[in-house]
Amino acid sequence: MKDRAHDEAMAEMFRDDPGYAVQLLNSILEDGDQSELLITLRQMTKAFGGVQSVAETAHLSATQLYRTLSPDGNPVLSSLSAILKAMGLRLAVQPVQTPHAHA
Repeated sequence: MKDRAHDEAMAEMFRDDPGYAVQLLNSILEDGDQSELLITLRQMTKAFGGVQSVAETAHLSATQLYRTLSPDGNPVLSSLSAILKAMGLRLAVQPVQTPHAHA
């Protein structure tokens, strides 16, 4: 029950502050923690209308979306891009910030 309440609270936060969702996803992607990424995307799915709505917008079946975002999920790039696009987001590439890039 506690996880469900936490997921709902996070979904509400993402609805209220989409910029926070972007910052959080970028932070997770920078750290490379796939399980944390999948948890956050599951929470965001709630914020963006639920599994059925996100799946339809992403041109995936609800079953595909559930599997992709499950704890054992391993989303392919095309699915991840489609899911993010359904939420009004996209993947982007940025240079790694290093403290002393110029010698």
